[in-house]
Amino acid sequence: MNLSPEIRQSLLQQQTRRVFLGRASQGLGAVALGSILQPRLLAESAARPRGMAGVVNPLHVAAKARRVIWLSMAGGPSHLETFDPKPKLVEMHGKPMPESFTRGKQIAQLQGQKLVCYGPQLPFRRFGKSGVELCSLFTHLGSVADEICWVRSMTSEAINHDPAHMFMNTGSQIAGRPSMGSWVTYGLGTEAENLPGFVVLTSLGRGGQNQPIAARQWAAGMLPSRYQGVHLRGKGDPVMYLGAPAGVTRERQHEVVRTINELNRQHDALVDDPEISTRIAQYEMAFQMQASVPELMDTASEPASVQALYGCKPGDGSFASNCLLARRLAERGVRFIQLYHKDWDHHGEVKQGVEFKAAEIDRACMALITDLKQRDMLKDTLIVWAGEFGRTPMSQGGSGRDHHNAGFTIWMCGGGIRPGMVYGATDELGYAAVDSPVDVHDIHATLLHQLGIEHTRLSVKFQGLDVRLTGIAGRVIRDII
Repeated sequence: MNLSPEIRQSLLQQQTRRVFLGRASQGLGAVALGSILQPRLLAESAARPRGMAGVVNPLHVAAKARRVIWLSMAGGPSHLETFDPKPKLVEMHGKPMPESFTRGKQIAQLQGQKLVCYGPQLPFRRFGKSGVELCSLFTHLGSVADEICWVRSMTSEAINHDPAHMFMNTGSQIAGRPSMGSWVTYGLGTEAENLPGFVVLTSLGRGGQNQPIAARQWAAGMLPSRYQGVHLRGKGDPVMYLGAPAGVTRERQHEVVRTINELNRQHDALVDDPEISTRIAQYEMAFQMQASVPELMDTASEPASVQALYGCKPGDGSFASNCLLARRLAERGVRFIQLYHKDWDHHGEVKQGVEFKAAEIDRACMALITDLKQRDMLKDTLIVWAGEFGRTPMSQGGSGRDHHNAGFTIWMCGGGIRPGMVYGATDELGYAAVDSPVDVHDIHATLLHQLGIEHTRLSVKFQGLDVRLTGIAGRVIRDII
């Protein structure tokens, strides 16, 4: 890029002595120290694969997983119609809920109403060599049940959708904290060359209330914005405004990007703002994504056998299609992949709603596990399936269930997690976790541990405090590793 002598002179004159000395000492000092302590440092850095480095180097503990695929079931799945059988609740169907279970406890919309037991509306049966009991609708998932760890004692602090999503994603009910995907990419970086390190895909189902999800659930908070999740759409343009305008060649567009970035670099030399460096990197990433994203999204190139395994059609925007895209993203080095599937909010017609949901996710979840295993990727890919909370064992409106945070089920698979086991339990009516309760901070601590990060050592200073994903809580659930 050629700047006029007048503009160049003006920019140089604005360079402050403090910024110049600071940058000179940081840059030259680091090079000098590195050459003394590690003479091969510069040569090795030139040989490293492209991508983005993380701040955790070396890893705190031996890593079992390299990447995470988090399957978010937005709306709050009922554990009582999916993965947590309760014969006693069947017996109690239609009878008053014993007050001993609910006295003084937090309830969402049923507060102050007559509480009546509502038995599971779908049958359960055993699957696999482990003999785990699951809802009989989940036959495909049941076929890989021995690959999965079922955590039946999950709890959350939040009982309404938005704060519960925030808590599950960031460890805090208050918006503004970094999401778990942002923490992971900040800690480990990414191996992807032409894609972001943290990608989000969304899909819409049927049979429940369409609760909204928001971009703040995958935001970077006080971390640099380069670590925020990038939402790729499953239908239409994958990323809004990513395509080149009509009549603009790729070479011409790259020239524009180079010019803008050079101006940003010169401005950064004056003000020393980390967000300018982020902006420069994101311009380059957006340019690279113009070529990489269309190739990524072209699932028509997948063999017919793979498309049949997932049960999806190219570009249909379904959860199944997004699961296939998740595998493709994982292959390309993306560190954290999060899929949201909506319409799990069953305040009414929970039986029909779960029937719809099972049809939408059962085969796809099995396919993702099977596909990764066939490619020898399951061993270092951690899959987590979770809603933001569960549902009550009490009836709402005669055919549904209210929000519930005292006990529900999630499952984990791959990435060094013990397969074919059930961990923890709720009480005989499915109301509260009573055996080995697990909270969101514990899941986050375990996730980071499997990636090689000690959760108490990954933090950033913000407003005088050390902020971390797990706050001042969290424990690694060693029994499931």
